Amino acid sequence: MSEFLEACLLADVAPRSAKRVLIAGRPIAVVNTDEGLFAIDDRCSHADVSLAEGEVDGCAIECWLHGSAFDLRTGAPLSPPAMMSVPIYAVRVVGDGDAAVVQIDPTPISTPNRGTQ
Repeated sequence: MSEFLEACLLADVAPRSAKRVLIAGRPIAVVNTDEGLFAIDDRCSHADVSLAEGEVDGCAIECWLHGSAFDLRTGAPLSPPAMMSVPIYAVRVVGDGDAAVVQIDPTPISTPNRGTQ
């Protein structure tokens, strides 16, 4: 299992929004929701665009380009046109509650299903 790596300060991620960060060369969206903090691969599985630029609604993030939404807890697509999941990663708050760290593992918590698009 790999270690947790520094992602961002919590002050940099407004409530109900996302911030794109690079961790170990991998683009990750750190998402601040009313239900907690989440980390998801920052690439829509349908159009290969940044999810961090999309809207956050509850525990979902919507791709700004075609409107596909993804469950932040599982990475599963919630609406078309996306049909493949997006990897999610373990995230936790450290220090005095002012920073987020993400665990980048060769096998994420959730790996994309291999359906067709």
